[in-house]
Amino acid sequence: MGKVDTMKCPIQNPFPIPHEWYQPGDFIIGGIASQICYTFYEEFFKVHPSENMFELPHMMTKFYQHVLALAFAVEEVNENPKILPNITLGFHIYDSYFDAKMTYRTTLDLLFKSHRFILNYKCDTQKNLIAIIGGLSYDTSFHMADTISLYKIPQLTYGSFPTEEDSDTSRIPSFYRTVPNEAHQYMGIINLLKYFGWTWVGLFVVDDESGQNFLQTMEPLLSQNGMCSAFTQSLPKLPHFDMWNELCDSLSSHYTDLTDDKANTIIIYGESMATIWLTANVILRDPENVNRSSLRKVWIITSQVDFILLGVQRTWDLDLFQGAICFTIHSKTIIGFKEFLQSIKMDGRDGDGFLKDFWEQAFDCTFPNPSVLVDISEQCTGEENLESLPDPIFERRMTGHSYSIYNAVHVVAHALHDIYLTRSRHRTRRGHKMFKLPELQAWQLHPFLGDISFNNSAGESMTFTAKREMEGGFDIMNMVTFPNRSFLRIRVGQVDDNAHEGKKFIIHEDMIMWHKGFNQVTPISLCNEHCLPGYQKKRKEGEKFCCYDCAACPEGKISNQNDMDDCFRCPEDQYPNKNKNGCLSKTLNFISNEEPLGISLASIVLFFSIVTTLVFSTFVKHKDTPIVKANNRDLTYTLLISLLFCFLSSFLFLGKPGIATCLLRQTTFGMIFSVAVSCILAKTVTVVVVFMATKPGSNIKKWVGKKLAYSIVLSSCLIQANICTLWLTTTPPYPDLDMYSVTTEIIVQCNEGSVAMFYCVLGYMGLLAIASFSVAFLARRLPDSFNEAKFITFSMLLFCSVWLSFVPTYLSTKGKHMVAVEIFSILASSAGLLGCIFAPKCYIILLRPQLNSTRKVKKKQVRKPLKIISNALDSWK
Repeated sequence: MGKVDTMKCPIQNPFPIPHEWYQPGDFIIGGIASQICYTFYEEFFKVHPSENMFELPHMMTKFYQHVLALAFAVEEVNENPKILPNITLGFHIYDSYFDAKMTYRTTLDLLFKSHRFILNYKCDTQKNLIAIIGGLSYDTSFHMADTISLYKIPQLTYGSFPTEEDSDTSRIPSFYRTVPNEAHQYMGIINLLKYFGWTWVGLFVVDDESGQNFLQTMEPLLSQNGMCSAFTQSLPKLPHFDMWNELCDSLSSHYTDLTDDKANTIIIYGESMATIWLTANVILRDPENVNRSSLRKVWIITSQVDFILLGVQRTWDLDLFQGAICFTIHSKTIIGFKEFLQSIKMDGRDGDGFLKDFWEQAFDCTFPNPSVLVDISEQCTGEENLESLPDPIFERRMTGHSYSIYNAVHVVAHALHDIYLTRSRHRTRRGHKMFKLPELQAWQLHPFLGDISFNNSAGESMTFTAKREMEGGFDIMNMVTFPNRSFLRIRVGQVDDNAHEGKKFIIHEDMIMWHKGFNQVTPISLCNEHCLPGYQKKRKEGEKFCCYDCAACPEGKISNQNDMDDCFRCPEDQYPNKNKNGCLSKTLNFISNEEPLGISLASIVLFFSIVTTLVFSTFVKHKDTPIVKANNRDLTYTLLISLLFCFLSSFLFLGKPGIATCLLRQTTFGMIFSVAVSCILAKTVTVVVVFMATKPGSNIKKWVGKKLAYSIVLSSCLIQANICTLWLTTTPPYPDLDMYSVTTEIIVQCNEGSVAMFYCVLGYMGLLAIASFSVAFLARRLPDSFNEAKFITFSMLLFCSVWLSFVPTYLSTKGKHMVAVEIFSILASSAGLLGCIFAPKCYIILLRPQLNSTRKVKKKQVRKPLKIISNALDSWK
């Protein structure tokens, strides 16, 4: 035991780590940045590794801001008397060198070393590591977590990379992320593509596990939202700076895809080195490529990618990325940070092992070294101004990653402060001595980190979700480049899944400056031209669904938007226009009283109604004359009145059909016509019976008289009345709309309810007409001066002809023309009866009154005009 107590740390050091920054404090916040890259060669263990492990460093000078953000946040906490009074925070920062074995090594240094590293020994025990901030990338973060999780030390990552529900983060309780969930960024990209209608996009993805996770998530999202990847290219994680010729050869396939003039939108996912690869792809081939129209693109750059240039690349032009749309971790201006950057001087930062390399590579100079001769013009003075550096070299505005680091420091500080307040109050109530915060162990922070909630100096709320991710969203920035290789990022939108509906994705299109090759016109990124309204997409065999032909919509269908998968039918009350890109309202089809057809038919109805009234008046006025009395005056009056109502019933067919008109029009027409035809049948039968009764020995005399005629009329009408009553009580007619018979019109019609009943009514009228025609035809040669048989025969022939032609014509027409056919049939048949039966009598009564007397009749002088009319009718037949 004595030997253990007196054991000292061995003095021997392994190969030294060239970059670190240590500042002592009561609690140490560790940090692992990612800003320096070495070319690590394979070891054959022939010489000590430290002899050739680190040669010329390639420093991403822009990421030096990450280190400064951590130092600034610690300094701000230490100067704030309201947080951790009498407690000082320190920090110890290393670099991952973008290498797995170096990440493991520097992580172990954070855990066990302040000034020297001895495996399995914890020397310099004054160092109290309370949390570690890092890393920037997926690989670095999880390489760190492999070791840190064993000691349950809180690890707060500041990089934006994908994690799934079943990923490693859910199994590492010490793993926290000070950035929003990456899934919000994915949906932001999808919403951006949908907003601008970009469906044919290229993908440049880093060749590592995070890149594979990105593809596995993004490609299904693209497909689900009607988009396709035009190509997918892998980007190496790190460039080989000493192998430029090989680099040019490896970029040939990338360059071919870049010149695809259809895929004008390209998504870049990976590390910031991606911009170096893509810029090299263009510049190394031909510097004039930047200005070629085929290379004008809309670059959609994810939050993990920043614009950086290294070494000889500092002279490269960034115009290739003019108009790029960048997703960045949401950040705000932190008061005092700009002044903190301005205070950086070579002689004012003790312990900063990163500053010398940063200064030399940022300002492209070298500090004097007695062993190396350097031109005086290339020497660093230490008085160089950071303000003179272009943005790809060093950015003065706090970036999203630096903002996350700044917040991570404050999260740890507030968690420590909460522990201090909670335990101090608890011990004070119990009368114990004050709780000494330095006695705290790192693992004791976890309950307080999970419940942390405060506002940072920019006024934004800092809270972890249940998945140990910081709440918040992403900013959408538009990149504007300038000739001096500087650039400006303008905030043009945001993605925030915690915002209210409708505000989760916001984009201000009018603020975006596109690549100059687009002439400030919104770019198009499609596999082929849009299918215009009136056309539908037709898939091309063997190609992705985003590539398609356009086919005209089939008859009866339309498309009213670009790129519709299928055409669709218009609503029932509309029909496609000529171009099939919109719907027009159908017009109501019925015989209106205001249109020419309606006015003409109404005029004809009124004319015949007046004529019938005049004929009736004439017969009433001359009711005692032989020609009126000869053929049953009462039947003649009934026939004239029924003909008048036949004409007037046509008004039920004019105008917009309603419930009452639909119920009455066919039944009224059927009943009135049945009365008219039954009167004609009664008149004809009466004449035949009278002549048969005059024969010797005839037994028919008892049937002679008005009773026979009335019986025929009443019985005939009663049968029709029963048919109509059955129709109305079982399946009555009703108003109906026919949407389909005529493409451009809605036929407003009366649905007959039962077509069979309708034709029963017509059929019964036809039966009466045929019976009247048959009897009249048989009685046409009976010897009587006022025999109407011939005229009735012709009128019934005309009546039957009209209604026989009505049936096929009625069935072959649609809409108001169908109604017009029925009105015409009613008028024609009624006018035929009126003219054929009453015209000869009116001729005698009005023009030859001298013939309308008993004396003339007995002398048979009336036969001559009647014979003339009869012969005329016979010759017409």
